Amino acid sequence: MTRLFGTDGVRGLANQKLTPILALKLGQAAAEVFTGDRESFERRPLAIIGRDPRVSGEMLDAAIASGLASRGVDVLRVGVLPTPAVAFLTDDYGADFGVMISASHNPMPDNGIKFFSAGGRKLPDSIEDQIQAQMDTLTEEGPTGTKLGRVITEAPDARERYLKHLAESVTVDLTGIKVVVDAANGAASKVAPRAYEAAGAEVIAIHNKPNAFNINEDCGSTHIEKTQEAVREHGADLGLAHDGDADRCLAVDAEGNVVDGDQIMALLAVGMKEEGRLRDSTLVATVMSNLGLKLAMKEQNITVIEANVGDRYVLEELGKGDFSLGGEQSGHVVLPANATTGDGTLTGLNIMARMAKTGKSLAELASVMTVLPQVLINVPVADKTTIMSNSEVQSAIVEAESELDGTGRVLLRPSGTEELFRVMVEAADAEQARKVAGRLAAVVAAA
Repeated sequence: MTRLFGTDGVRGLANQKLTPILALKLGQAAAEVFTGDRESFERRPLAIIGRDPRVSGEMLDAAIASGLASRGVDVLRVGVLPTPAVAFLTDDYGADFGVMISASHNPMPDNGIKFFSAGGRKLPDSIEDQIQAQMDTLTEEGPTGTKLGRVITEAPDARERYLKHLAESVTVDLTGIKVVVDAANGAASKVAPRAYEAAGAEVIAIHNKPNAFNINEDCGSTHIEKTQEAVREHGADLGLAHDGDADRCLAVDAEGNVVDGDQIMALLAVGMKEEGRLRDSTLVATVMSNLGLKLAMKEQNITVIEANVGDRYVLEELGKGDFSLGGEQSGHVVLPANATTGDGTLTGLNIMARMAKTGKSLAELASVMTVLPQVLINVPVADKTTIMSNSEVQSAIVEAESELDGTGRVLLRPSGTEELFRVMVEAADAEQARKVAGRLAAVVAAA
């Protein structure tokens, strides 16, 4: 059986791979899995549904809500909000589970569905597998009459609840900091600028006018050059670029240089250790993190634990040791004291709080880490599951590792959300990294 769920929920081209019928069945199956033991419920089960502003979200929202209600679950639709807001609200409203409809950084035609358990936590593989298995046993007939769920179409205080949570999480006065915010015409468009202004920052918002079709289009964290241009144009102290569902944050310093997720984790880890908030002096990163992060943290006597790629796996490692900071190079940064998942707006607030506390520029703070040359090539493939078993690919990897001879590293892995195979090479020399990565990518493409 082909696994329906990827590293971040069910994702695909909306209305083809991800259809309303599939969304309906996912809703019904999730209702059965999350609320199967109805005898333990003192009230009717409640689910939260949020989405990003892409056009297919309206259709999928309606389908999932119908599926849930048809199995006796009440639904509270919170509208367009970031993924971390839906996670927070799942807990804040006391819901039994939550649903986010978003394809994150993917192009507008794609969409995705991810679930949160009670408390706003991402699901382990085992629960996702139960939902998929439940879809095969669904009957057409369900409860009737008073046992049907209700669909509440508005939650007027949802956004304010989330903004209040952000304000209480980071209380440092950001007056005097001028920041460009690229909201990717996505879920953060109305939230992130308000959160930063409420903390005292002077905000220049760009790409904050979603129209259902322009999400991630030449903007946001996947097109950070627009943030770089705006920072230089406005003479800002920094820029913050979010993705479509705002669980990511990448930064740009005053000179227009990109500060990626590894550098953000490094500067936050150092600050949290100084303040006694970095539990066991440990940071959780992933196998994709730059070797420079490990070297920098070693100098600061901070242990780095590596997780698989995907913030859900970072979260698992964080939970095992009750650690206080983790994340990915892509800009997913997790601060468990304030969030159950990556939160781009919360990350932005913490970056600026560190600047305000130290009086240092972002460039100064980020200089704690030296980024080694790293090349990442995304290769479109027909079947990403067979690449690593290909003998020519294996031979090419051995040859590349021999050429680097311990001065760098090679990592090949399938994308968890797209039909891509990722080829990553680090080397002491940028040109060598490009050449080795190019050769490996060509072999993968041929395979």
